[in-house]
Amino acid sequence: MHPLSSLPAFPSLPPLPQGPTAPVSPRSPAGTAASGTVSNPFLDLVAGKVQEVNAGQQHADQLVHRMLTGDDVNQAEVLTAVQKADLSFRMMLQMRNKLMDAYREIQQIQI
Repeated sequence: MHPLSSLPAFPSLPPLPQGPTAPVSPRSPAGTAASGTVSNPFLDLVAGKVQEVNAGQQHADQLVHRMLTGDDVNQAEVLTAVQKADLSFRMMLQMRNKLMDAYREIQQIQI
């Protein structure tokens, strides 16, 4: 049994927007008119961290698979990788929950 299988499933998020993140005017200092897009550092940061968590989980799965198939793998290394993957996933889940709470709070602001 995978150690993360006991975690509750979280609701699906709306899909991330594809393509340019915002239109750019010719006078905008944040981007160039030639490219037509503005990079979103927050989105890049979050996407990068999600990829890091995914890579950690894949590495832990590979080590568990190697150990179960009889390869010479240090059990402490496998346990450490699984624990790191579990901790990073739980932290990412808590960050997602905090972001969703902040989003809901912003939605309730009266203008």
